[in-house]
Amino acid sequence: MRLDKFLKVSRLIKRRTVANDACDAGRVSVNGKEAKASYDVKLGDVIEIRFGARLTKAKVMGIKESPRKDEAADLVQMLSGEAID
Repeated sequence: MRLDKFLKVSRLIKRRTVANDACDAGRVSVNGKEAKASYDVKLGDVIEIRFGARLTKAKVMGIKESPRKDEAADLVQMLSGEAID
């Protein structure tokens, strides 16, 4: 599954276009490397998202095309959500 779509279905980012823009701006990295929106997400990947002074880090625990709202939380394991100084 594409990174921008995964960010949307896992509800880490609300809209796919916003996810795509974040990837294009270099705000999203996977396993420590800057990633494009077309990156193919795999189980175990660690995704970092930087928005302003906030860093969100999550590990991919599952991949599902169209999960229900209650299933979306099972797709990722939150590792951190912290402010950057």
